[in-house]
Amino acid sequence: MSTAPVRFELLGRCARTMARRGRLHTPHGVIETPVFMPVGTQATVKTVAPHELQEIGAPIILANTYHLHLRPGDDLVAAAGGLHRFMQWNGAILTDSGGFQVFSLAEMRKISDDGVEFRSHIDGSRHFFSPEAVMAIENRLGADIIMAFDECPPYPADRSYLEQSVRRTLAWAERCQRAHRRPDEQALFGIVQGGVHADLRREAAAALVELDFPGYAIGGLSVGEPKPLMYDTLAATTPHLPVDKPRYLMGVGSPDDLFEGVERGVDMFDCVLPTRIARNGTVLTSRGKLVIRNAAYARDFAPLDSDCSCWVCRTFSRAYIRHLIKAGEVLGIRLTTYHNLWFLTRVMERIRAAIEEGRFPEYKREFFESFGYNDGTMREDG
Repeated sequence: MSTAPVRFELLGRCARTMARRGRLHTPHGVIETPVFMPVGTQATVKTVAPHELQEIGAPIILANTYHLHLRPGDDLVAAAGGLHRFMQWNGAILTDSGGFQVFSLAEMRKISDDGVEFRSHIDGSRHFFSPEAVMAIENRLGADIIMAFDECPPYPADRSYLEQSVRRTLAWAERCQRAHRRPDEQALFGIVQGGVHADLRREAAAALVELDFPGYAIGGLSVGEPKPLMYDTLAATTPHLPVDKPRYLMGVGSPDDLFEGVERGVDMFDCVLPTRIARNGTVLTSRGKLVIRNAAYARDFAPLDSDCSCWVCRTFSRAYIRHLIKAGEVLGIRLTTYHNLWFLTRVMERIRAAIEEGRFPEYKREFFESFGYNDGTMREDG
């Protein structure tokens, strides 16, 4: 008798919002939700070693099908024993289908109902992604959670295009289900598309629920639409997804978006934001963003965040980290990246505790006031 590789356990809900406290059981560990998932596009979270991710407390990371197919190749990863062995990561892994990356290529791809022909951004070579091809790649990569191949439309987009895109994504979802060869080992999540049209989102969600996926993602947001519109779209989508299945908001991870997503019933998030801004010399602190490159920190011997208990803040000063960044030393971006991931991981821990304690709205208000969101802008250099 087959057993589901991933199982979601709903532990509690916020009485005043749609926030949920849950637990996701996977072949590589239990994940407390809501959770933020660091992005390791090319089988690495940039500058951070696997043991450091464990120290930070990240139970699951992302890798990307498009990038790993092109380099080093999914056949090579499979020969190494799959992604977990290849990158020596013992936690859970989720692989994106590569749909977002393929559709971001614009002039370098051609789409049809069969799939997408595209040119590699590395060497210009031609490739073809169909639902069947993507499932074969993701099966070889061996992640715990794999995503269906979807069409990710831009913002803004014509209503007629979005309707066609929803139909195509749903058809591809069915084909992904049929082509999935490791359902007892890997959980395949469907992806709800539909732009910012609530009726298209409801239609897509209803059709995917009929297919009975073990989890559901909300894609096609945070692609340029105003944040209030993203939040409204989320609120119109999550009520139409099963209560007993995990909900994943793709590509979203700024602190305000994490709170707003949780408030609307989202369980899982990922984003490159904390690692990308870290490489540019910006860190997240309890009092807002801090641009450590700025001259104001040249003789500042305080930690990045006096309220943070991470190894970086317990060890190094702002002045030293600024020196490393300005000198182009790799250690500098390693330290800022470690801190940012630690910061968001602790925020999610506190969100989970606040839901359990029945005070999620209060914690959200406290965080926003401290971080500087409540005046409509995010405080910088606090």
